Amino acid sequence: MSPLTPSLSPRVLGERGKSFKVPLTLKKVSATDFKKLQEIYPLKSYKKSTNREDEKMKCVVLRTDVTNVNCLRRQRKNSAFTLVELLVVIAIIGVLVGLLLPAVQAAREAARRAQCVNNLMQVALAVHHYDFNMEHLPSGVIDPAGPIRSEALGQHISWIVQILPHLEESAAYNRFDQSAGAYSTQNALVRQHSIRVLTCPSYPLNYHEPKIALSTYVGSHHDSEAPIDANNNGLLFLNSKVRFADIRDGSSYTLLLGEGFIDDGDLGWVSGTRSTLRNASSIENVRRDARLVSQGAGVDSEAPKDSLYVGGFGSYHTGGANFAFADGSVQFLSQNIEPVTLKNLGNRSDGEMVELQ
Repeated sequence: MSPLTPSLSPRVLGERGKSFKVPLTLKKVSATDFKKLQEIYPLKSYKKSTNREDEKMKCVVLRTDVTNVNCLRRQRKNSAFTLVELLVVIAIIGVLVGLLLPAVQAAREAARRAQCVNNLMQVALAVHHYDFNMEHLPSGVIDPAGPIRSEALGQHISWIVQILPHLEESAAYNRFDQSAGAYSTQNALVRQHSIRVLTCPSYPLNYHEPKIALSTYVGSHHDSEAPIDANNNGLLFLNSKVRFADIRDGSSYTLLLGEGFIDDGDLGWVSGTRSTLRNASSIENVRRDARLVSQGAGVDSEAPKDSLYVGGFGSYHTGGANFAFADGSVQFLSQNIEPVTLKNLGNRSDGEMVELQ
C-alpha cells in the first residue's frame, strides 16, 4: 500500500479512514504534523516518544488507538544534480584550473632558476679552487695559435677540461689527453660524458647527435663582439693566465661566467670555442635550438655562418640570465641591462665604476 500524501484536513482523513484500516502501531510523524493531529483527534490517543534520537530528528513517535486513520508520513524528495548544475560546476572547476596552472608553471621555473644558480656557483667555486692551486685562473682555451674558430679543427682545450678535478671529475680528467686535442678519437669517450652541473635545468636536452655532451655555462672572454684571441680583455680567453691582481676593476664588478645558448652544431664542453666562451656584447632573449623545433619546443637557432663569430650571453630563463662574478657571487642580470654597463662588467681593467641594481 503506497503512503498517502500528507493532508490533515478532517474531511480527507475521514474519507481515507474508510478505505484504509491501520492497526494499533507505532508511527513517526513530524512535530508540525503532530500538533495538527492533536487539533483533530483527542490528545489521549497519542503518546510522545522520549527517545533522544527521535528528538534529534525532530520527529515524534505516536501511539494511536484510532483504527480508521492512516498516520501520515512525511515524504522526502530525492535530491540530485541537474544537468545545468553539473555544467556550472564543471565550468567553475575549469576556471580554477586555468588560474592555477600558470602559478604552478611559475613555481617550477623559479625552482629551475634556483638550481641553475646553484650549478653556476659550483662551477665558479671549481674555478676558484683551480686559482688556489695554480695561482691564476684557467685559460679560456689552450691552443697554439689564434684567433679561435668554432670548428672541429685544432687543439681547443676548454677551461672546463682544466677544472675537471675540482668538479669531482678526476676520472674524466685523467682519461683526457690534452696533447691529442679536444676532437681526437682518443678523447671521444670523455667528450660524450655528460656532467649534470654544466647544464641549466631549464634546458631539456644534454646531448647533440652524434652524442656530444654540452654545457650551458660559458666563460667571459671579452667586453664586446670579437674573435677569441690572446688580446681579449675578459677573464677567460686564448692561453690566458689571469691573476686576481690583474682584475683592477674589482672581482665584484667583473664577469667570470654566465649562461649561453646551445646552437645547432655545438662542439660540446671540451671545446674552447663559442661552445664554452662568450662576450659581454648582449644578453639575448629566450629561444631554443634547432633540435627542439622538431619537438615543437621553440624557434630555430642556427649556428652562425662566420666561424670567428662568438656572440653574447643568453639563457633559457625569462627576462635575463644568471652570471657568476669573479668574487664567486651569482646574480641575475636583466636582458634590458644598459649595454655600457654590461660592457664594463665584461672588462677586467677598464677603470670604469659600475652601479648594479
